[in-house]
Amino acid sequence: MTEISYATVAKKKKIVRLFVYGALILACVAVWFSTKQPVQLTPEKSNTLSISGPWEISSLDPSKQGYILTRMQVIETLLNVNKKGDITPGLASAWKVSDDGLDWTFTLKDGVVFHDGTAMNVDAVLGSLNNALKKHGTLKKASVESIKAVGDNQIQFHLREPYVAFPALLTNYSTAIVAPASYNETGEVATLYGTGPYQMESFEPPHKLTVKKFGDYWGDNANITFATYLTGHRPESRILQAKSGEADIVFTLAPAMIPQLADTSDVKVHSNLIPRTLFVKLNSGHPFLDDVRARKALSMAINRAAIAKNVLSAEGSETAQLLPSSMSQWYVADVPNDEFDQAEANALFAEMGWTADENGKLTRDGKPFQIRLITYADRPELATVATAIQAQWAELGVDLIVDITNSSMIPAGHADGSLEMALIARNFGFIADPLPIISTDFSNGGGDWGTMNWENAEVDAAIAELIQTRDTARSTALSQQVARAIHEDYPVLPISSYSQHTAVNGRVQGFAFDPFERNYFINQMDFK
Repeated sequence: MTEISYATVAKKKKIVRLFVYGALILACVAVWFSTKQPVQLTPEKSNTLSISGPWEISSLDPSKQGYILTRMQVIETLLNVNKKGDITPGLASAWKVSDDGLDWTFTLKDGVVFHDGTAMNVDAVLGSLNNALKKHGTLKKASVESIKAVGDNQIQFHLREPYVAFPALLTNYSTAIVAPASYNETGEVATLYGTGPYQMESFEPPHKLTVKKFGDYWGDNANITFATYLTGHRPESRILQAKSGEADIVFTLAPAMIPQLADTSDVKVHSNLIPRTLFVKLNSGHPFLDDVRARKALSMAINRAAIAKNVLSAEGSETAQLLPSSMSQWYVADVPNDEFDQAEANALFAEMGWTADENGKLTRDGKPFQIRLITYADRPELATVATAIQAQWAELGVDLIVDITNSSMIPAGHADGSLEMALIARNFGFIADPLPIISTDFSNGGGDWGTMNWENAEVDAAIAELIQTRDTARSTALSQQVARAIHEDYPVLPISSYSQHTAVNGRVQGFAFDPFERNYFINQMDFK
């Protein structure tokens, strides 16, 4: 038997004790680190704001569908718009224009970082804007010749000709500033890094995206950790999402369905007027519509007040003008909101040789007054308004065929000349100043979402001058001239100013509506 000394035993016990103590220390350190390290959160009901709307999203490129990305506060623009329509600083803290109106200089805000951790500097901003200039977007409305750096924190746009509304173009989502790492070798946005209070977490086109709060945001940090946007095409689906609480905020509710929420105590409906107008776009070159009397007769056969009250649940929103009274520069005070007069409409058609057959249908030279109107389902009220117009014009003897299709068919029909009529909801506020939109839609032959085959030299000349003048009184006079000419020549038929109906769940506090539909203000909200 081997003899073991006391010293040897004591030494072994000491080693065991040291081993045990060491293991305990390591365990304590592990526990300490586990409490100090940030918890990797995942989206769940308690930490996620769920938003539903009717619009699909299939691209991360701001020039394509940046309107969702600015609303979800992932990307930001050099300039912003407040609720009054005033242009305010954004990623640019200040700006100025040269005396000749050709050079616009913007000072960049300090301390802004992109979601990939890189600094927003002059080079990054120049790269982003030059990419935007190559693509479809509002910068195309001005004749931008070059963009260059001026010092360490300023950029300067040089225009070929003055464009007084230029700052308004830089409030649009297509001019948002994104990090250089967002672009692949072909200049396409592959991974989006913006500057907003939320960064991309996941992207599941065309129906869903998730964003996560960005801790290094330069402005007001968010309280809610995650937010999701979910496409809900059908208005029936969105109203159920609101009722069930599946979605916290549901945008663009169908007016006819709002009463379904009356017995839902924890949901509040917000109704807000916005600078969007429902109107019928006419092909003024169509043989039935090339006479201003025909266009006027169709306008006078629309009972706008009845549509506003009974179809849109927005009594008093009826209008025969493009822009609401809140945009006073473009609003003609002596034009009636509703010029319904079916007897006068009948008389105008009789002047043009249209007579009613035995079935009450208008005919001329053996041809019935049959015409096709297309509209789209993204905004559910359009289909019901189209049906109402169909019924009202039937009283006149007009056979209106309503075709509900994709919104893309309207610019396609404009381009190939096949469009006869379209019912649309045109947003005149997606750029802070409506002038860039009106100049595109109503001058020099019109545009996809404005007039078609309509020429008016007076309007063209007035808009050309408006783009360059800085004289406030002259600008107002020219705007009034354009608005009146459009009304009196009826190239489009306005129906109603637009109300946006939004359902907000009771667990959400701090909801605010942006009348220019640029921002959901998620970082200003919290859960009760």
